[in-house]
Amino acid sequence: MKLRIIAVISFLFLIAGCDTNAPVKEDMDPPRLPEPTEFTVVEVPDSIKDKVKARGEQENAVPELIVESPKEGETIESSTVKVKIRIAGDLKGYKMGKAEDGTGNHVHVILDNQPYAAHYMWDEGFELRNVTDGEHTLRMFPSRPWHQSYKNEKAFAIVKFTVKNGKANEAKPTTDDKGTKLADAKKPEGTDVKDSNAGDVDLSKPLLTYSRPKGTYKGDDVKAIMIDFWLSNAKLKGDGGKYMVSYSINGGPAKMIEKWEPVWVSGWKPCKNTVKLQLVDKNGKEITNGGYNSTIREIRVNPETCPPDIQKQDLQKEKDTK
Repeated sequence: MKLRIIAVISFLFLIAGCDTNAPVKEDMDPPRLPEPTEFTVVEVPDSIKDKVKARGEQENAVPELIVESPKEGETIESSTVKVKIRIAGDLKGYKMGKAEDGTGNHVHVILDNQPYAAHYMWDEGFELRNVTDGEHTLRMFPSRPWHQSYKNEKAFAIVKFTVKNGKANEAKPTTDDKGTKLADAKKPEGTDVKDSNAGDVDLSKPLLTYSRPKGTYKGDDVKAIMIDFWLSNAKLKGDGGKYMVSYSINGGPAKMIEKWEPVWVSGWKPCKNTVKLQLVDKNGKEITNGGYNSTIREIRVNPETCPPDIQKQDLQKEKDTK
């Protein structure tokens, strides 16, 4: 009898548990789809192939970058460092300048290990403003309109200089020989820079210079984003050397680049992405050199998808650099 009662009670509980009309919580959040994490190396985009074709012989240029200022080892008593360069060599029509659409041949100017600034009007000079006291390095190389660097031997230049008493001599207006003001100094291209110093970098040792990706990507540009860099005093494994460049996106597994050429990657998630580049040996161990051979940059992909607080931070950064 007891067994029969227990069986009936169990059956009633089972029916209650299977009630399909049980109320559903209306405030339950819909399940979130996982963010894409599969990054894939893809071919050069057709849009870039078209640009290469339209440039003709410029693609085969062998530019030589000559730094006129600052001089190697120079001490500058100003927080504004004036950069003056020349482009020589077998240029095959390569000229610096900015077109109406804002693109053009230019030089990447890198103070210490900060993100580069693009310098288009080389005949007018370039300024690095608010440079802190201390020793600094300046790395520069010519680039195409889509920021792919030229990689011939003399295209790269690196200079060490020192800023001392930086606020002692700011930019001055033009004067005659009696000191009478003639005109305000023409403000050349330039950028405000963050606090940094050279670090213990040895210019004779293997050196990796991070170039791309950088900044903001929108629309069709997010489908394939270029990873590019400059390599000094070293050869990669696929070019007959013993080194590799590893890249990691958003903290994911490191992948190896074995030939010195751009890599185009798809699969980027909206808003914030991070990219880490390292120069490593055959075992994947970093080759250290003053902190320059391991660099992390943050980029934005379709920034309108970012949360409001991040969009606000980005707007503030833009204001701070103007």
